[in-house]
Amino acid sequence: MKKSIKIFAPATVANLCCGFDVLGCCLDNVGDEMIISLTSEPGVKITKIDGANLPMETHKNVAGVSVEALLKKYGKEIGVEIEIYKKIKAGSGIGSSAASSAGAVWAVNYLLENPFTAHELVAFAMEGEKLASGNAHADNVAPALLGSFTLVRSYNPLDVVRLNAPSDLVMTVIHPQIEVKTSDSRSVIKQNVKLKDAVQQWGNVGGLVAGLLTEDYELIGRSLEDVIIEPLRSILIPEFKAVKEAAILKGALGCGISGSGPSIFALSKGEVTANLVAEAMQEIYSKTGLDFDIHVSKINSQGVRIMK
Repeated sequence: MKKSIKIFAPATVANLCCGFDVLGCCLDNVGDEMIISLTSEPGVKITKIDGANLPMETHKNVAGVSVEALLKKYGKEIGVEIEIYKKIKAGSGIGSSAASSAGAVWAVNYLLENPFTAHELVAFAMEGEKLASGNAHADNVAPALLGSFTLVRSYNPLDVVRLNAPSDLVMTVIHPQIEVKTSDSRSVIKQNVKLKDAVQQWGNVGGLVAGLLTEDYELIGRSLEDVIIEPLRSILIPEFKAVKEAAILKGALGCGISGSGPSIFALSKGEVTANLVAEAMQEIYSKTGLDFDIHVSKINSQGVRIMK
């Protein structure tokens, strides 16, 4: 017995300035590829990893531990083999570990004829995030599984809300070829914040959600502001301030750190503006001597999907 499926596991942008650990969105043309198979021999095995030096041991691999969490809840002995073709660089800040975690549980669930809902899969994929960073956050795996934008209203109990994605929104992401580990990036964050900063941040989160739901692009832009995390993390990213200023000058609605960095995202209305932003980002980084990748992507409304 062997049933297989090949899937596209999308990259994601988390936090979106104001929504640390609670907001994220799904990219459309950037992501990993995975082949997941059900086998007659019980247990989860990582049989191939291409494109990255990652652990083959199941208990050390984010896809492996996520699938094990799903199978434990499923309650039956199942054999699973996982092939991972990494297109998202580890430590890039666009959800590399989340893509593997979300893609694996989505595919296994599909092969088992969907015993769990997409919302229920989020909790299993979070086990991969816990392994990767020490924190079981859902702001990357949720949009990877549900598509569009997502809001984690609560972690205890887990409550994830899928949000509308206005059709003209386009994401530009530049990834400098330096690694900023999520665990390291979290270490610079203060555990206490001023009440006035928290109030401003809450307002921006509410404004961004309202802007998405009403397709108010100006409100979306005004809400893409981070007064708590960005001032601390941005010092780890070369030319962050220059890139942000250039993106806004070229018409981006807003610009900030993608996840824990080092990638920088800009959200624009329309592909023309998004491409102008990409050119501005490229001009700045071409002078640094650092290698970098640039992605321009619409918002993926589906999430993980089957590849033919």
